[in-house]
Amino acid sequence: MAAASQDTIIPLLTPYKFGRSGINLSHRVVLAPLTRCRAYASIPQQHMELYYTQRASPGGLLIAEATAISDTTQNYPNTPGIWRKEQVEAWKPIVESVHNKGSIFFLQLWHYGRAIISFLQPKGEDPVSSTDRPIAPGVEGKHWATPRRLTPDAILGVINQFRLAARNAIEAGFDGVEIHGASGYLIDQFIKDGINDRTDQYGGSLEKRCRFALQVTAAVCDEIGSHRVGIRLSPFDQGLEAKDSEPTKLALYLATKLNDLDILYLHVIEPRMTRIGEKLVVPLGLRPVREVFKNTLIAAGGYDRDEGNNAISDDYADLIAFGRLFLANPDLPRRFEIHSALNGYDRSTFYTPDPVIGYTDYPFLIEK
Repeated sequence: MAAASQDTIIPLLTPYKFGRSGINLSHRVVLAPLTRCRAYASIPQQHMELYYTQRASPGGLLIAEATAISDTTQNYPNTPGIWRKEQVEAWKPIVESVHNKGSIFFLQLWHYGRAIISFLQPKGEDPVSSTDRPIAPGVEGKHWATPRRLTPDAILGVINQFRLAARNAIEAGFDGVEIHGASGYLIDQFIKDGINDRTDQYGGSLEKRCRFALQVTAAVCDEIGSHRVGIRLSPFDQGLEAKDSEPTKLALYLATKLNDLDILYLHVIEPRMTRIGEKLVVPLGLRPVREVFKNTLIAAGGYDRDEGNNAISDDYADLIAFGRLFLANPDLPRRFEIHSALNGYDRSTFYTPDPVIGYTDYPFLIEK
């Protein structure tokens, strides 16, 4: 999808060459990975095929919802998995339909770490983490299980789970994978000094805290090729108590080390935009990361059309990921093109298991 005319160039709708992968995008509006809880018993369903193909467009990039790498890595019911053959086979028609619409499709690989309630574990066992300290009771209205601190040998096993999940994603037909290193989940629990209290080779200094994230990324790159690998980080976010004392330093260190692995893209969640007077501002931004990371940078953080256009125009990021707006507007790139009004989203249906309501029933534009 190109700009409407040469006289009215819309930065979000300009083409983009996606690194050395050979992927060419026709626009820069990315579907962010969004947990939707419609994969019954962790198996992708037919209604997920409709949901994703509704949001596919020629030359667009979709990042599928966070997908568990094993049966012990989930906290929400009805989230999809990619650890066994049945799940791989269920993903295949979904991926094929997205490709038939001309879109690029990546799968986000997910491990919850300590952010798990034990009754959702297959045998009721406690979750694992960088620490043995639980999330404080009442955070997000839940009572969290006490985690088990991963031993170095067990860490290698989790790294292997990520590697095998990446292999399965490629077998399912995905163009690549995004490693979920954000939002207070397992990788974030290692890299943030507000959680990681280890004294071994995986804790203490910045270099040691980031070791696990980089080992996971290296293993996935070795398995499927670095040109098929991205990672999502949220260095500034403090959700699920994942706070770091020096978030910019953390982000820059990881960006530098990820350059060495030559991954396809870095996807960073910014802090929520804050209104100061008449302006929306981001208190800590990605400009320093932009100056360090050499490949594609995707920014996410509650952007709207104008803010996304400005970010592309200012060379602040290469691509912009949209979550709630894309959820409620399956034809979001077209609406951005003609500057159409947008559907509002219904937060109460974000995570309900209904296969239609709040999922595939958001209307498309009616155009003459």
